[in-house]
Amino acid sequence: MLSLNLPSASLKIADVSGKKQVFDILRKKYVALTPEEWVRQHFVHYLIRHLGYPSGLLANEVGITLNGCSRRCDTVLYDTSLSPRMIVEYKASDVPITRKVFSQILRYNIVLRVDYLIVSNGLNHYCCKVDYTTGTTTFLTSVPHYSEL
Repeated sequence: MLSLNLPSASLKIADVSGKKQVFDILRKKYVALTPEEWVRQHFVHYLIRHLGYPSGLLANEVGITLNGCSRRCDTVLYDTSLSPRMIVEYKASDVPITRKVFSQILRYNIVLRVDYLIVSNGLNHYCCKVDYTTGTTTFLTSVPHYSEL
């Protein structure tokens, strides 16, 4: 897999029936190693190991219902009362981060109403803070440490 703009992560990779799988530390099971999953696993390790995010407050593939349709948020961070605080959307490293990608995470946020939105393709990472009082969204220069949320 491609090198990413993230710290290296020691991922457990297995070959199951000729297909590569990676151990997801949040779901606690092996999942198909797709280019997007490669980004997700590195980013989750980055959040936990480098930015102090508690693994017990993170969840991958969180199901939501949007306009009567089932959707899945790639990763959601919850606060200690289990209210959603952050949505992270991943794309494979060869997929550019476009307005369409941001539209996707904004639609998910209609349901979850989180304070932080992150989009990453493993090479470029964009984080913004949503202020519901003023109705503004501010792009941050980096992903905040958990203690800064």
